[in-house]
Parts: sequence; structure tokens; C-alpha cells
Amino acid sequence: MNIDHAHLLRWVLVETSHPGNVGSAARALKTMGFQDLRLVSPKIDGIAQQPEALSLASGASDVLDSSIESDSLQATIQDCALVMGLSSRDREFGPPAMDWQDARKLIANTIGHQGQVALVFGPERTGLENQHLSLCTHRVWLDANPEYPSINLAQAIMVCAFTLRETLLEGVSPDFDDPLDVSALADPAAVAAMLAHWKDGLEAIGYLDPANPKKLMPRLEALFTRSRLRKEEIDLLRGIAKQMILRK
Repeated sequence: MNIDHAHLLRWVLVETSHPGNVGSAARALKTMGFQDLRLVSPKIDGIAQQPEALSLASGASDVLDSSIESDSLQATIQDCALVMGLSSRDREFGPPAMDWQDARKLIANTIGHQGQVALVFGPERTGLENQHLSLCTHRVWLDANPEYPSINLAQAIMVCAFTLRETLLEGVSPDFDDPLDVSALADPAAVAAMLAHWKDGLEAIGYLDPANPKKLMPRLEALFTRSRLRKEEIDLLRGIAKQMILRK
């Protein structure tokens, strides 16, 4: 494997506030051989073309020019077999967590099987919120000082880009090889749509009380995320939800 597989990797910035961070991210990505920058609901429309972004990109204006801005994380990670949400905060619910060292191996393995991968970074002030992580297959943290794990957004992207470049150039370790066909996996957007369908179905049969939902849906979300559902299984589960609604 070599860095030519970089086209299978999306770098997703969610609700970014500062144009300078977008420009610095573009510079870090180009320096390390990556290109695909996605901007989801930035606080400033056209943030990639702001003067501060262009200045701090320092020659990586082509990454800014080709960046894609949208208002939907769900649409941005569509068709991705692996979606890594970078966050050091523990959550009661959410996707399985792993450190960056193991995450790099899983990313390389997925790309080696021609699977699309997204790395998702949250807003500067708050980081990824639960609704963002609900669309990720994994929560990933960087091994930092536990007493002060906060890392600037652009710095985090540079750390990830640098170390991931090393991993991709080294290739996939045979003992980490996974025979799973990643093309058969459902992307997180499809899982989220299925869960919305199940919510309607569970309400229809009276199992879920919308006035007092408790933690039923977050628990189901965590269960299905751990399961790494296949596309055919999504169709099966949506068929069940449809029948629940029809029996209302």
C-alpha cells in the first residue's frame, strides 16, 4: 500500500469557527499527501475562501478550492465503510472507542480493501457532540497528557495526517488483516436512517413512549453501531420496522 490510496480518505471538519484553522488544516493535509477536505456547517459561509484561511494555507489553496462545504454530516459520510470521530471525552453511549494507534491500523486495513474512510473533527470549543458521534463507527482519541488532553484543531489534523501517512507507507500488517468485505458494510448514514425508521416502528407498537423515551434509542444505536451491519441487514431491519408501523 502507498499514499496513492489517500483518495479513499475524507477529512471532515464539523462546525468550524475560525477560517485560520481551515487554512492550517489544508496546509497540513497537502504537506502529508492528502487532499479531500470536507466542511460541514462551518460558522462562516464560504469559510475556505476567507483571507485568513487563504493566508494560513500557505500554498495549499488547491486543497481549499477543492474542499466541499455542506450542511449535513450524514450526507458527507455517506458510502464510508469506516467513520472515525476524534474525541477524547468518554461517553455513556456512542460508538466503540479506540486509541489512534489501533485506529491507524484499522484505517489502513479498510483502505487496503478499497473501503472509503472518513475522519471527523468537531468544533474548536466543544469538540464532537453526541449527535455527531452517533454517525461514526468509532470514537478515537489521541494519546495525550491525561491532565490536559486538549489539542488545537489544526494541530490534531497535522498529528493524524503525519502518523497516518507513515502507516499507509508501511502497509497493512498481515496479523491485522480482516477478510471482511467492506463494500458490503452499511455506512453510518444508512444505519441512522434505519434507526429513525425503528423509532417510528417502536412508537407504533407502543414499546417506545415518545413522552418518556428514557435511553432506549441510544442503547439501540450503540448496539447496532457495534454490530457493523451489512447493507442487506439494514434492508431486513427496515422491513421489520415497516411491519411494526403497518400493524399500528
